[in-house]
Amino acid sequence: GRIQEGDAVICFNFRTDRLRELTIVLTQKDMPEAGMHTLPLHYVTMTRYEESFTGVEVAYDKENLHNTMGEVVSKAGLTQLRIAETEKYAHVTFFFSGGREEPFAGEHRILVPSPKVATYDLQPEMSAEEVTQKLLADIESQAPDFICLNFANGDMVGHTGVYSAIQKAVAKVDECVGRIVPVAVAHGYDMVIIADHGNADYAINADGTPNTAHTLNPVPIIVVTSRFKHVESGILADVAPTLLRLMGVTQPPEMTGHALIS
Repeated sequence: GRIQEGDAVICFNFRTDRLRELTIVLTQKDMPEAGMHTLPLHYVTMTRYEESFTGVEVAYDKENLHNTMGEVVSKAGLTQLRIAETEKYAHVTFFFSGGREEPFAGEHRILVPSPKVATYDLQPEMSAEEVTQKLLADIESQAPDFICLNFANGDMVGHTGVYSAIQKAVAKVDECVGRIVPVAVAHGYDMVIIADHGNADYAINADGTPNTAHTLNPVPIIVVTSRFKHVESGILADVAPTLLRLMGVTQPPEMTGHALIS
């Protein structure tokens, strides 16, 4: 049956992004225009979805992360840009900052709307072109010391499992990166091109069915720099130390990885 006043509700999602909206309409904010209102509930979430939520119990609270990449850059007195389209905006802001909503000192953000289509195989280029244009303009006008950019295409189009669309998505990102790199190099930037998981790399299963899930393949790391000659394999914990080495910023003790360049 439906959730009623006084019911106990336990949200098993440990990710903070997927159930925030449902938690808001059930416990935090009436939305009369959509015919929804909050209920007095015994509401428990597996992890803390948002610091501002009231009347919500948390089963497993998290440690606050200190000295994340963005915080270290900010403490060093440097500027930074976070840029993505809607589908990955939270990943370059809230998640990249260790669950922190507000920008750090010296941080600015650019959000590019994702296209409004039913599924992204219908527009596999997504908003990569607009993201690229805004990034290049920001490099010219702001020249931030650090830039965190996420292209959504490989993941979001990869989830559709439509091979022809995945090809177009990857080709568009490749074209955009090909335009960004020479401009960034001309402005004195080093670059790390990387992913945190695979998706578009394995589109068709052995039985011929489309693969719509993340893959377990290693991801490449490409370092564009004239100052270092070698890059070694590593883990995701090594990415921030690598970036800090490129920037000449001291790695904090909270970061347990190591720089992959020499």
